[in-house]
Order: sequence, then structure tokens, then C-alpha cells
Amino acid sequence: MQNHTRITLFIPRELTDDPQLQILIFIFLFLSYMLSVIGNLTIITLTLLDPHLKTPKYFFLQNLSFLEFSITNTYIPKYLYSMSTGDNTTSRNACFTQIFFGIILGAIDFFLLAIMSYDRYVAICKPLHYTGIMNNRVCNQLLLGCCLTGLRIISLPLSLAVQLEFCDSSVIDHFGCDAFPVLEIVCSDTTLIEKMVLFFAVCTLIVTLLLVFLSYGYVIRTILRFPSVQQRKKAFSTCSSHIIVVSMSYGSCIFQYIKLSTTDGVPLNKVVAMFTVSVIPSVNPFIYTLRNQQVIQALKDSVKRITFFFKQ
Repeated sequence: MQNHTRITLFIPRELTDDPQLQILIFIFLFLSYMLSVIGNLTIITLTLLDPHLKTPKYFFLQNLSFLEFSITNTYIPKYLYSMSTGDNTTSRNACFTQIFFGIILGAIDFFLLAIMSYDRYVAICKPLHYTGIMNNRVCNQLLLGCCLTGLRIISLPLSLAVQLEFCDSSVIDHFGCDAFPVLEIVCSDTTLIEKMVLFFAVCTLIVTLLLVFLSYGYVIRTILRFPSVQQRKKAFSTCSSHIIVVSMSYGSCIFQYIKLSTTDGVPLNKVVAMFTVSVIPSVNPFIYTLRNQQVIQALKDSVKRITFFFKQ
């Protein structure tokens, strides 16, 4: 007989036990959550309604905003609820659901960033063939490929994980349900699953990052050949927003999956994970908006139409 009980409820830990610091964290997360929701929904709405934004570039931006919106809603509302009510418990099914959406949305996000890099490569390096290469059918196929790849990445590890038995401890050393913190409280051997999760995570990062580097390598080489300084500045400006987003996304994720040897490693990883699911989704819409004249103009036109509607 196994000397442990079946765990049906998990208890994710708070980022801090200091009540005053918890209040500051709650306010910060609430504001960043609202910024993420408003910013990403604004971009989604603009790209759906404005005829000038019906291009592959904004099609992928629209889906990236939807992913960022979904990633934020996977973790932050539950954590805000836990902080405000003091109820930190989460059911077994809810915990694995959170893990599923956290991993699959994260994987799709990285593949989509790589595709957006390829889109910039085609637009700058092969401008005359851009509309033929990046047509609607190809864009939909690329997006579908991202989703199916993300689903294949999570399917096998999660199907094995749901069969695991947990020890008497139900406390997860994380602010939410994440793969490695949950595996730490499993009684049975998790070596295979840990290796699978790490393998898929590393492969996703390496493959997508390689595609990003290749795309922007050709982009930079092409831009440097432009005869006009003004042309080079304009070309670089069309890529700068995406490069900033890629740097933040990959940097935080790579740091998060590096196992630090110091005792501060686990708390620091939790902070970086919180940064990944709250701050990055809230600043990405503003990075793309503030550095993109077409999106700014579309926003101004929408505000004018709304103002005109209410004046009638």
C-alpha cells in the first residue's frame, strides 16, 4: 500500500508574506492587468475594423495580441482573486488546466514571433514578391501550424502528468500552477516527464530563436545595402518594435528556465515568471503602437468616428 493520500487541492504560495508588500504587488498587478486587457483588445479591434491594417503584418500582430491577452488571463485574475480573498486553493483539474494553457500559449507565442520575423524578412528582402508569398492562405496555414505544434508539444507530457500521484504536501512553490513546481511535489519518479518538458522547451526556444536570427540576419544585410540613409532608418524602424518584444520575451523565458545554484534562484524565477505573464503582455501593445504610425493613425480615426457618433 502506498503511504500517501490523493491530493485534490493545491495551494500556490504568495510572492511574499509581507502584508504591505502584498498590497503594492496587488496594485501593480491590477494596473498591469488592466493595461494588458485594454492595450491588446484595442489592437485586436483596430486590426479587425480598420481597412488599412488588413495586411499579413497586422494579421500576425492581431493574433499576438490575442495570445498575450490569453496568457495574462491564464494566471493574473486567479492570483488577484487569491490575494484579495485569501483563498489560495485551486483544484487539481484547474491546476492542470492552467498548466496546459500556460505552456501551449507560450509555445504558440514563440512560434508566432518567429513567423513575424520571417514576415519582416519577406517584406524587406523580397518586396516585389511579398503579396504572392504572404497571401491569406499562407498566413492562415502558418498560424494553424503554430497552434498544432504547440498542441503536440504539450499533449504527451501532460497526458503522463495527469496520471501522477502526489505526496501529502499540496503546497506549490510558485504563484500559480507551473510544470516544474508541480512536479516537485510528486511522489513517483518524474525524471522522464522533466526531461521531456525541458527538451520541448529548449527545442522550442532554439528553433524559433534560430529562425529569428536568420530572418533578421538577412534583413540587416539587405538594409545596409540601401543607398539612402533615410531608407535605412525607415526599414529599421519597421523592425525595431518586434525586435524589442522578441528580446524581452526570449530573455525572460531563457532566464526563467535556467536553474540557478544560489538560494535566491527560486524566488527570482517566480519574479521573472510574474514579469513574463503580467508586464510583457501589458507593454507589448504600447511598444507596437507608439512606434507604428499606421496603428496610431488607425487609433486616431477610430476616436474621431466614436466622437462623431456621440455628437450626433
